[in-house]
Amino acid sequence: MTQDEFHRRTRMLVGEEAMQRLVSARVIVFGVGGVGSWCVESLVRSGVRQITIVDSDCVSPTNINRQLMATVSNKGRPKVEALRERLLDINPEAQITAVRGIYDETTAAQYDFNDYDYVVDAIDTVKAKILLIQNATASRAKLFSSMGAALKMDPTMIQVSEFWKVNGCPLARALRNVLHRPGMRPKKKFQCVWSPELLPNRGDTSMLASEAGAIKQKANGTVVHITAIFGFTLAGLIVKDITAAPSK
Repeated sequence: MTQDEFHRRTRMLVGEEAMQRLVSARVIVFGVGGVGSWCVESLVRSGVRQITIVDSDCVSPTNINRQLMATVSNKGRPKVEALRERLLDINPEAQITAVRGIYDETTAAQYDFNDYDYVVDAIDTVKAKILLIQNATASRAKLFSSMGAALKMDPTMIQVSEFWKVNGCPLARALRNVLHRPGMRPKKKFQCVWSPELLPNRGDTSMLASEAGAIKQKANGTVVHITAIFGFTLAGLIVKDITAAPSK
């Protein structure tokens, strides 16, 4: 396969100049679970080659219902390694940097967001999201963030809004409770993918308590058609931004 063949259908739609901007874009994605994994694959298939993926988890059986690289054969492997392998099988010329780790106060200094064009927040914990939002919005990069994708079934309710206009999402509410405080507000606006739908867990959740662990507050039911749409939408926002005609 040549890169010309790989890019042909995308180039037909967006044109040569936009195609080159896709190839040159630098993206970093935090969290490659149910949302982030689909976002990254969509970016690579769209022509983005320079991507850093960050996640500390390994593939578990309960990931298989919704995460791209979660398969029986990948059980126990670091998610970033399994995903990088798949991405390079899609485009061997992609430059995929896989970082197995968390994003918190002890690791944030490792990432200079001014080195990237786009930051994707697909983290599902409040404290880490707040830190990532603050640091990403203080940089030159554009941030796109996923709100909560669990406890949802209706794909037609998924929306895109500026962060402060998100309504009915418990995760967004928890973030705003902190970020509205003096000195905590994001340095610039950013768009979010979200849904106001909120269903109850109808099955036994006791087996997932240990999976939630000390970092996650709670594990909830989740399905792939929702998480994938969240991820594809994040990727679509980036691709749309990259391929838009440059302002004169």
